[in-house]
Parts: sequence; C-alpha cells; structure tokens
Amino acid sequence: MEESRGNDALPQALQKAASSLRAREGIGTLSEKTLHAAIKFYMEPDPAFHEVPYLGFVADIKNEAGVIEVQTRSFERLRRKLAVFLEEGPVTLVCPLPHLKYVLWLDPETGEVSRRRKSPKTGQPWHLLPELFRIGELLDHPDLTLLILLLDMDEYRNLDGWSRDRKRGSHRLERLPLALHQELWLRERADWRAMVPQGLPQEFTRQEFAKLGRFSERQSGAALKVLCRMGLCQRCGNRGRAYLYRLTEPE
Repeated sequence: MEESRGNDALPQALQKAASSLRAREGIGTLSEKTLHAAIKFYMEPDPAFHEVPYLGFVADIKNEAGVIEVQTRSFERLRRKLAVFLEEGPVTLVCPLPHLKYVLWLDPETGEVSRRRKSPKTGQPWHLLPELFRIGELLDHPDLTLLILLLDMDEYRNLDGWSRDRKRGSHRLERLPLALHQELWLRERADWRAMVPQGLPQEFTRQEFAKLGRFSERQSGAALKVLCRMGLCQRCGNRGRAYLYRLTEPE
C-alpha cells in the first residue's frame, strides 16, 4: 500500500467525492459523507473497490491490500464489523482528525453561511485515544493497522444551539478536508509512542495527563486505559489521593 500521497492527492480525492455525491441538495444533507467519501478516494482512487459486500458487511474499501475502513466518528458501531474482518485478513483503519479547523456557521432560517473563523484548538494524534478506547480489545490485533490523518479542514455547523448566540449545543453538518498535515501509521507497539502527549513527564497523575493532553476527566481515563493496554504506561502507585502513572521504557 502506498504510504504517502501528499497534498496533491487530497484535492483530487475531494473533487471525486463531490462528483460521486452530486445528488446532494446543499450543505447539511450528507451527515458528513463528503469527508468519508474524500478519504476513500484518497486511499483508493478507483471507485470499483469502494463499498464492497464482504462477510455480511460492506467494506469501505477492499482491494489487493486487504480491507480499508474509514471511521470519522462513533467507533462503537465499528467494533463487530472490525472483529469479523480481522478474522479473515489484514485491515487498515483510517481515522481523519482535524489539525487546523475553520468553522463556518449556517443559519437554518436564512441559509446564509458566515465567514470562516479559525478555531483556537489544534488537533494532535493523541486526541483520538478516547475513541480508540471503544475498540480497545482489537487494538493489539496483529492484522490491524491504524492510519491517522491529521487534516486542516472546514467545519460547517448549524446555528441551532440552545445558547443566546445559538452556538452551544449546535449540530455539526459537514467537514471538508483542505490540506494534509501528517500521516501517522501505527503498526507496531513502538509506533504508539507518537500517541503520548508531548512534554508528558516520566511520572504523572491523570489530572496532569488531562491538562497536558487537553482531555476532559472522562476522556483522560479512557485515553490512559488505551496507552496502558498498548504498553506505553502503567500504574505505579499514588501521589496523595491521585493514581500515579509511569511511562514505560522503549523496547
């Protein structure tokens, strides 16, 4: 499988995705299908290998390299499908993440779209850890490869929230990839070192981990369970009332 396609392939993939979904009637009708379709074309330009019935499911891509699944959210729903595919051969799980994000707001009453505003948050590979917890029992399967795509993207949101400005509690409509920042392949345990937040000390509490990695309390617990399962850290005692963790040494 080709491991680096670069930014030249991304606009072509997005164009192919838009053509394949031209039946849409505007932003907000696709339930994020544009991002999903664009990544499929990025990974496999030939649509003949897309949406292939396989083992009672439909594989996003099935070609000579095996099965490729693109997951943009709700990893819980992927667990059974992934387990069945892994019983038969190699699977690459592709996970797009926003690196730089530009937000555009759609007014459902007027149809107007706001100017692009850059989000102050910058996405990092370890921000995927809480979602990966939902398929934790499969992460160390020898036939599973993870590919994290850090992408700059436009995110369209509906102005339908409960706050005065209608933004809090709003619904995401669409994400359109703009540029590729990084491809991160996770094949072996050593590759998972890239999933440890940069600057994390050798010993740390969950609260310190959450602050450095920008996780909520619930997310930090799930993220740490994934890192422990993959052998990147382990419980080593307490600091006051807080559990203490230690990063493991590279093998």
